[in-house]
Amino acid sequence: MTDLYPIGDVARRTGLSVSAIRFYADEDVVPATSHTDSGYRLYNVEAIARLELVRTLRDLGASIEDIRRLLADETSLHDLASTHLVIVERQLQHLKARRAVLRAIVSQGSNARQVALMHELVSMSDEDRERLLDEFWGEVTDGLTVHPAFVEHLHRMRPELPDAPDTEQLQAWIELADMVRDAQFRAEVREFFRSCFTSPKALATTGPEMLAAIEAHRLVEVEAHEAERSGVAPDSPRGREIAGRFLASLAAMTAEATGEAPDEAGLRRSMSDPDHVVDERAKEFAARFGAVLDRFVTLTETISGRPQPDLTDTGVSDGWLTAAMAAL
Repeated sequence: MTDLYPIGDVARRTGLSVSAIRFYADEDVVPATSHTDSGYRLYNVEAIARLELVRTLRDLGASIEDIRRLLADETSLHDLASTHLVIVERQLQHLKARRAVLRAIVSQGSNARQVALMHELVSMSDEDRERLLDEFWGEVTDGLTVHPAFVEHLHRMRPELPDAPDTEQLQAWIELADMVRDAQFRAEVREFFRSCFTSPKALATTGPEMLAAIEAHRLVEVEAHEAERSGVAPDSPRGREIAGRFLASLAAMTAEATGEAPDEAGLRRSMSDPDHVVDERAKEFAARFGAVLDRFVTLTETISGRPQPDLTDTGVSDGWLTAAMAAL
């Protein structure tokens, strides 16, 4: 004969209250197995197991209707768990966002307006964040006489907030979102681009071919820098090979910029005896870019969880490159 247990024993076994067990029976979620002659409810082991499952699912946020469908075999435990995992993860993200706001308040002593702004920013959906950055880049590049590929390149300069961001990443997102909403910052970035692309050649020098040439040259520069830092001698086979590719990528970039065949001999001379006017202009551009967009770049890297760029590191030295070019 199957053992039957009174409702008080069932309550002790499951951790549910007597009133909760009665509620689930009345809602036909887990009805009593049978009743005594006096009308008291009795439950067998299977019913107790179902009640324990009900308690677990309720603790996880499942609705009565979801549980009823599961117990009636209208849905699977896997599907129910998958649905509620999404809900729990969303709730966890909201909690982490709230924690970031509270920590920012504690550390920064924010006022009521700042608190409201921080809460709004961290509560944004992925679509809201994408829209905010698209509006920013759209405004600062509106009317800019450059190739559409360059504008697309700028639009891709955006952070990638992970599914489970830490407090530092959320605080960085709060600061970045506040920054790109600021009218003065937008005006500064807009003016920076206007001043950089006043040349009639701006349209040609910002096309996809030029952007590809610049990126290819940047990668060779990074490789040369790593070689120098690793102690590779500039006149070694490795040094000469990098110098050859550096010269080739510089020539390709120059050809895209001027529309003329590159003068490699002239490029070599410019490496050993640089044009100080051009050099100063490059430094001025770098300084202005840093003044306007360094913080944007730093926050973007923090949010995305990437290593912070070393803004004091100027890359491969002219001396190493000059020696490597001389050894070709």
